[in-house]
Amino acid sequence: MSHTPRSTYRVQVRPGFDLDATAELAGYLAALGVTHLYTAPLLTAIPGSTHGYDVADHRAVNPQLGGEPARARLVRALRAAGLGLVVDIVPNHAGVARPEANPAWWDVLRRGRDSAYARWFDIDWDRGRLLLPVLADTADALDDLKLVDGELRYHEHRFPVADGTGDGTPRQVHDRQHYELVNWRRGDAELTYRRFFAVSDLAGLRVEDPEVFDATHAEILRWVDAGEVDGIRVDHPDGLRDPAGYLARLRAAAPEHWLVVEKILEYGEDLPDWPVDGTTGYDALAAVSGLFVDPDAEPEFTTLDGRLTGRYTSWADLTHATKLEAATRLLAAELTRLAALVPELPGEQVRAALAELAACFPVYRGYPPEGARHLAAARSEAGRRRPDLTGVLDAVTARLRDPGHELAARFPQLTGAVMAKGVEDTAYYRWSRFVALNEVGGSPAHFGVPPAELHRFAATRHVRWPASMTALSTHDTKRGEDVRARLAVLSEVPGRWAERVADWMSRAPLADPALAHLLWQTAVGAWPIERERLHGYAEKAAREASVTTSWADPDPAFEHELHALVDRMYDDPELHAQITAFAAEITPPGWSNALGQKLVQLAMPGVPDVYQGTELWENSLVDPDNRRPVDFAVRRDMLARLDAGWRPAVAGDGAAKLLVVSRTLRLRRDRPDLFGGYRPVPVRGPGAAHAVAFDRGGAVAVATRLPLRLARSGGWRDTTVSLPVHQCTDLFTGRVYSGSELLLDDLLSTYPVALLAPTDSVEAAA
Repeated sequence: MSHTPRSTYRVQVRPGFDLDATAELAGYLAALGVTHLYTAPLLTAIPGSTHGYDVADHRAVNPQLGGEPARARLVRALRAAGLGLVVDIVPNHAGVARPEANPAWWDVLRRGRDSAYARWFDIDWDRGRLLLPVLADTADALDDLKLVDGELRYHEHRFPVADGTGDGTPRQVHDRQHYELVNWRRGDAELTYRRFFAVSDLAGLRVEDPEVFDATHAEILRWVDAGEVDGIRVDHPDGLRDPAGYLARLRAAAPEHWLVVEKILEYGEDLPDWPVDGTTGYDALAAVSGLFVDPDAEPEFTTLDGRLTGRYTSWADLTHATKLEAATRLLAAELTRLAALVPELPGEQVRAALAELAACFPVYRGYPPEGARHLAAARSEAGRRRPDLTGVLDAVTARLRDPGHELAARFPQLTGAVMAKGVEDTAYYRWSRFVALNEVGGSPAHFGVPPAELHRFAATRHVRWPASMTALSTHDTKRGEDVRARLAVLSEVPGRWAERVADWMSRAPLADPALAHLLWQTAVGAWPIERERLHGYAEKAAREASVTTSWADPDPAFEHELHALVDRMYDDPELHAQITAFAAEITPPGWSNALGQKLVQLAMPGVPDVYQGTELWENSLVDPDNRRPVDFAVRRDMLARLDAGWRPAVAGDGAAKLLVVSRTLRLRRDRPDLFGGYRPVPVRGPGAAHAVAFDRGGAVAVATRLPLRLARSGGWRDTTVSLPVHQCTDLFTGRVYSGSELLLDDLLSTYPVALLAPTDSVEAAA
């Protein structure tokens, strides 16, 4: 079979849903129409890990997933069902939360620089002992240290003791080690090893070293060489010292395999010319979801946001502030390490200049040749904001332009982390103007995507990155695709929403009105949602925003007020009834949007991915909510009923979405010749602005956008779509159409979407 998938299905393999449970999905996934299973990381992670991105031992499959025997059984089950396998790998960092679980890290702690694994980790040994931020934030925390079985123990934490240093009190033994246990506040400021963002439990790996690459990739590449893997998804390449060099080495090791990178592109940014097949699809997510947002509503939402919060802040100013906070607080240790690379200038000024440049950097990370342009833009904006730093900014920028300077190699690792922590994990929770746009890879300042823009994006993608992944939901998205689809409806009723939310916020106020607006949008977007799930989301959102409470310094009084607000949504009969009624108003057009964006994502150029469970209606929020168990038995049964001829209504349990997913994926799998091109299909008539249609080379997708405005304007009436063939069949209804012009009122009378293919090709596939 071809290594390039025609579609993938993402499964969060984890303890509780292991490799054998995943193998049992093979028949269902084949029936659904996907060609490849796409798994979470499979190598040995920190015990108890629910996600697998904290790999602790690169030599073997995670025993908590069933180990190597279960992996082999999975491969056999997939092959028997005609499916391929795509695996997720984590080259940037390793899990060190439990040192005893990571043999390489344990050896480094025990032997220091003399460890054979010292070169594996990006450690600044010149700054002294390796700091491990595990102590409680109290002056006497080390008094709880104990010596047990030749190891140092701090509560549940275990640490090795270097040879010949084990005599004396626990404190005396500790002081002789290559590491020093410190509290997390000191760790954030002085940490001596590179980490993943601000997560001290994930230590940065030096895969630019060929020996480290070989050791950490040997097991994955063994699967590749054995023909047991068809594709690789690379986690967080922006964190690497030399992503281009790394990807060249990986491509050389897997020259024929599908290779995609989790590279988040800012609006208008292009993927570097790397030896990969594309990204993991956040660029497509932004384009497709934006298609169902009404751009005309932007002024009203801007006005509403200012009225609710009492201030008007631009997205640019907000993100500059949050990125500067991330650089100087969360990533203070990384900033200190970089500043030390310019010893000839005053340290605090260098820190300030680097932080300002990172805060002003317009993309996650600059790469040649565009990197020079991005650095110039950052320097210009930094100079505007901090004219007092002009001389230092010039000196630092000169070093950043020098490819031979260590600062130039390391600074890009900081800008990506600053963008992720400052924007994704902070600004997205503070900027609540219209949260449907606050998504990974999105641009909250870019309000909606007109059809012409979507067509340009898709046509370019077809030419340049035809095998790039497309996605609508992932384990990292801030809210599920159907929640975004329903929230998009608010852009069609901005006045109605303003009236409702202003009333609710006046009756149930919160000290942070911006967070309150985010929470009310979230509630109506996911309603009905279990109370405990909304409580969990509200607390995470508040702490991520870091305005009134935070992870570092929780405010019990505010969080009590926050949880009381959530409880009131359920316990106040009048308020609960109003939320339920409003959600009911926007749910039917939300279903239309959900089907539309799903069809566009599955049918457009690229390799479509279906995140686990999203083939039915799905109201997940940010992780860990979006990693909840999926009821595959319900999905199997529903798919069997569809295959027996049942045609569901749009309303209800999501069977209509399963129909769209399965029929589109099957057509892509069985008739790839119908998906070899891309061109917009003309739509004419009074409702033309409410349809998006494109021809993939024989398969034609038609979707409805802005359904409420369409209904208010009188519906489709005489609106028509032009077809490239004389006779075609809609795969969702089975109806056959003749002629080159079809009335949308007829074509979309059952579902707000249609997938048309030449009738003879449909009969041949059947």
